[in-house]
Amino acid sequence: MTDAVETKHFRTLFISDVHLGSKAARTDFLLDFLRYHEADTMFLVGDIVDGWRLKRSWYWPQGCNDVVQKLLRKARKGTRIVYIPGNHDEFLRSFPGTHFGGIEVADRMIHEMADGKKYLVLHGDEFDVVVRNARLLAYLGDWAYDAAIVINIGLAAIRRKLGMPYWSFSAWAKLQVKHAVNFIGEFQRVVADEARRNEVDGVICGHIHHAVMEDIEGIHYVNTGDWVESCTAIAEHFDGTLELITWGHVAATAEIKALPAPDRTIGGMKAA
Repeated sequence: MTDAVETKHFRTLFISDVHLGSKAARTDFLLDFLRYHEADTMFLVGDIVDGWRLKRSWYWPQGCNDVVQKLLRKARKGTRIVYIPGNHDEFLRSFPGTHFGGIEVADRMIHEMADGKKYLVLHGDEFDVVVRNARLLAYLGDWAYDAAIVINIGLAAIRRKLGMPYWSFSAWAKLQVKHAVNFIGEFQRVVADEARRNEVDGVICGHIHHAVMEDIEGIHYVNTGDWVESCTAIAEHFDGTLELITWGHVAATAEIKALPAPDRTIGGMKAA
């Protein structure tokens, strides 16, 4: 590992949608990220373990164990870790307030930033009409996304051989479907409405694998993205500002790269 990469310490880190148990999970990227990022508090914002896929077919390589062990070590060393289950790891929703190896389980939480602003932290699947009202359709969509990931791997290999830049078929396909029903915009709006009902300044969620920080009618909407394609996390600095980070490399080539956002600064927040 190059000496150019330094460990960074934040007040809070937020990650979601790791999907441990899925072949698409980028455990290599996440382990590298966790190695170089420390925090006083860490929120695991749902779908960390992919119970849906594990029910269909058991897949748990060493990388999944390594991620779990890394998180448990951080908890033992004093990091407060709060696990907010999502729809793929909903089996944990039966244990609110329980601690597993020092990791606290909560349905949702209001987090106060260093600058006094309050954010509702939740996974967000309860605002996804497909997941809430049509579980079978949600499972079929999950299977289709798996198929898109497989296609993506093949296309990426072909494009590399042709000297063409990386292009994500799975991300494109997902966005085409969601745009067709205006899903992302509607999801963001209803989640922001929930934050408004809770009388907070913003909301931090996951679920739709679409990392972004933006203002929605006075509510600061923050989505953590995922560790399947975007490999993104949200970091709170000690002055309360938020940063959207993507971890783009592993091992000797690891470096932090910014994920462009439509608005670089919103209400005192920054997307570096």
